[in-house]
Amino acid sequence: MTHLEPTSEQRQAIDNYSRISKEFPPKDRTLYTLLKRQAEKYRDKILVSCGDVRWSFEQTAQIAETYARYLANAGVIVGDRVAIHSSNRHEFLQIYLGCAWLGAIATPINTAFRGTQLAHVMNNAEPKLLVVESKFRPVYEDLPEGTKVPSLIWQIKDDGIVTSDGADLISSDAGDMTLVPCTTPGHTVAILYTSGTTGPSKGVCCPQAQMFWWGVYSARALGVREGDVLMTALPVFHTNALNTFYQALLNGCGYVLESKFSASRFWDRARESGATVTYLLSAMAAILMAQPARGNDKDHRVRVALGGGVPGPMQAPFLQRFGVPLVDGYASTETNFIFYTPAPSDHPGSMGYLAPGAEALIVDEHQTPVPDGEAGELLLRPTEPYSFASGYFGMPGKTVEAWQNLWFHTGDRVLREPANYYRFIDRKKDAIRRRGENVSSWEVEQVILSHPAIKACAAYPVPSELGEEEVAVALQLKPGVRFDELDLIKFAESRLAYFAVPRFLRIVADMPLTENGKVKKVVLRADGIVEGMWDLDRTGYKIKR
Repeated sequence: MTHLEPTSEQRQAIDNYSRISKEFPPKDRTLYTLLKRQAEKYRDKILVSCGDVRWSFEQTAQIAETYARYLANAGVIVGDRVAIHSSNRHEFLQIYLGCAWLGAIATPINTAFRGTQLAHVMNNAEPKLLVVESKFRPVYEDLPEGTKVPSLIWQIKDDGIVTSDGADLISSDAGDMTLVPCTTPGHTVAILYTSGTTGPSKGVCCPQAQMFWWGVYSARALGVREGDVLMTALPVFHTNALNTFYQALLNGCGYVLESKFSASRFWDRARESGATVTYLLSAMAAILMAQPARGNDKDHRVRVALGGGVPGPMQAPFLQRFGVPLVDGYASTETNFIFYTPAPSDHPGSMGYLAPGAEALIVDEHQTPVPDGEAGELLLRPTEPYSFASGYFGMPGKTVEAWQNLWFHTGDRVLREPANYYRFIDRKKDAIRRRGENVSSWEVEQVILSHPAIKACAAYPVPSELGEEEVAVALQLKPGVRFDELDLIKFAESRLAYFAVPRFLRIVADMPLTENGKVKKVVLRADGIVEGMWDLDRTGYKIKR
């Protein structure tokens, strides 16, 4: 049973969700059809804003067709992979749209990938064409011998795209051949690579219809309506910023793609762009809150923001200071945005409620459903065709492992409360086993983060001399604060089960992060107990039971 009490904006977006679902029946859920249909509807209305570049809905469709011809002239055919190694630029969108129109598969490359990680992506995807921003071109010179870098390489320079023979792409004749669309809603439009924190990155095969539903479901959660301006500074090589384009396209909105996130300029840019909806990760919200207060902090048009993973205790202060409620939820590249909270949340820090579009099970280690209030692994499956990913590219074993019994196994431990909202407990691989008890690293982190001296933290297991594991926490302190480790332990003691109170504390200057801001706990676990780590057992203090 699902339960969701939407805001008025979300109710309107739910009506839009129903309308869009009817306007675009299953056969029409391809980017080719979406662009053609919306160009006829909105024509000169501005869809894309990126730096000084502005494209109307009609121009965006024309750009997609033109760049599809450029790709076809270069020998790219349906199903070929086209690697795009670029920061947030309009050229990224030109190539992505051209691929989607033609039926080629856009393969965005995380701009932080280097060495063996980048080589793995190249060898896995085997792209026919590499489109690379000039500043990233040198990283391909240092790849291991035998890496499958294509011979066909286009470079994105300050004044446009240059082909392999050194010619400006737009100076070449795209031709006027008619490109018959060869894509269906189930065809892969993009391969999006995960961060690979515990192993090689997996290329998630995203169908055309999955990206359609990303746009529909995300707009539903955020209450997006016609005429909104959607501003994102998130990297466009990830699902979040990419699906924001679909939200704008489907709902007659403007899509503002910022080159990068700037804490000092964020609200200025929101004002200048006229943004009404924006998108944040937990770290971004924390950075904005850490900025000096300004008299014009609420002087903007932003009505709502995605606040994925923002800690519950931060949500009300964020709303009070900036006047922007945060929508939290749950999604992954393999699935879709089918859990979300009202704005503001009725249970801050939760995943929210399961919305129409998917079925969910929470199971134990034997794949048996557990009762409400008991944690287990979250399994998901879609109710709309092709609204989830179709698998991992070139990794059939990993695909079968993740989609056992035709349910996607998220690897996340969650529980459903009796009131029908869901709470994230931990990644299965991040769970800590101590004294016969399972400790949620997420719950430990939420308590530690609520301490006034802590800027960021990560809880992880280290080996125990008694067998099983001990709880360790890496701490990043706020500048200029006075900090005492034992005071923090006493603070946590009153808020956690005795077995969850950390034994080891490690102060770090910076957290090891993935490219999308997640803590690389695998690095912390590998470090283990390092010299200088604070140890509760050496103080003689005893945790009360």
